Amino acid sequence: MTLVFGLLLLSGLCAVLALLLEAANTVFADYGPCRITINEGAKEFTVKGGGRLLSTLMDQGVFIPSACGGRGSCGLCKVTVLEGGGPILPTETPYMNDEELRRGTRLSCQVRLRGDVRLEIPEAFFLIKEFRTQVVGLKPLTPFIKEVHLKLIEPQEIVFKPGQFIQFQVPEYEGSSEPVYRAYSIASPASLNTEIKLVVTRVERGIATTYIHDILKVGEEVIINGPYGDFYLRRSDRPMVMIGTGSGLAPLMSILYQMAEEPIDRPCTLYFGVRSQQDLFYQDEIHGLMRALPRFRYVPVLSEPSLENHWDGETGLVTDAVARDVTDGSQLEAYLCGNPLMINAAVKLLTAKGVTEDRIFFDKFG
Repeated sequence: MTLVFGLLLLSGLCAVLALLLEAANTVFADYGPCRITINEGAKEFTVKGGGRLLSTLMDQGVFIPSACGGRGSCGLCKVTVLEGGGPILPTETPYMNDEELRRGTRLSCQVRLRGDVRLEIPEAFFLIKEFRTQVVGLKPLTPFIKEVHLKLIEPQEIVFKPGQFIQFQVPEYEGSSEPVYRAYSIASPASLNTEIKLVVTRVERGIATTYIHDILKVGEEVIINGPYGDFYLRRSDRPMVMIGTGSGLAPLMSILYQMAEEPIDRPCTLYFGVRSQQDLFYQDEIHGLMRALPRFRYVPVLSEPSLENHWDGETGLVTDAVARDVTDGSQLEAYLCGNPLMINAAVKLLTAKGVTEDRIFFDKFG
């Protein structure tokens, strides 16, 4: 037992030492100027070495998707490093398949600039823009979820596909020593292209959500960039299943607004899972969409309904309600957004019901 404890202690000390060395390198190392070449010279610039590739590219107006704000937990900020960048890190490999590893795919948030690099990125990333916006509304939707209404200042219009997300810049404040970015899906219709609405769930001690819920005020300016993502409505006549939890309802609402406006007359059932009645939001908007879309059905599901409110709807996990309803999924198309546990459970359920993986589209939050 003493030997095992000693080995564990030594392992822990080595991990701490590695972190201290990385911090020391970050603080004291001078890597000098580094040349970044993108897509064989389509863009080139020289920057100060030592920073992370993701944030450095952002400073130069090249925006790479990142849903986790550069923490290495979403796997979205992939670029192909043709030269430079150093060896791939253990934090990156779980997000790579064999082909990506062969090509030199990296998570840009994990690459530190220590010399010149040559990159390849999708040309579509050059179209992503930074926007100055003003907060024109802050509305509590539930005790833990707030709607943020932003009016675009410059540029004055944004073009996005319903279902996509933007990155919200949280400035330096007492809870964060530097600006950070977090991803939020757009909840409003794409037709209202001079403004957007976001739905933000409070996270305990979360840098961004603490700022948005407790500090952000109407009238303040906010920097965003985007749009990002390949979560959007596919063109087909297939019946649709939508499954959302919490603030994952946001992109599904934007897609439903699109269906009502075009109009797109497809059978569609929205399953919305929350804990209790007080956590349901956008109920008036959803019922308005039901009037506009005759083949749209709404199924709210409560995991812990309040006894005093005499809930007579679906209870349990949202995937339980889907399992009871869906018998043959061979013709279905599925759109999912919410916490990763729900997404994983829903994908497993739907594939077992006959929905092929190429017809399951999702965004994971958290």
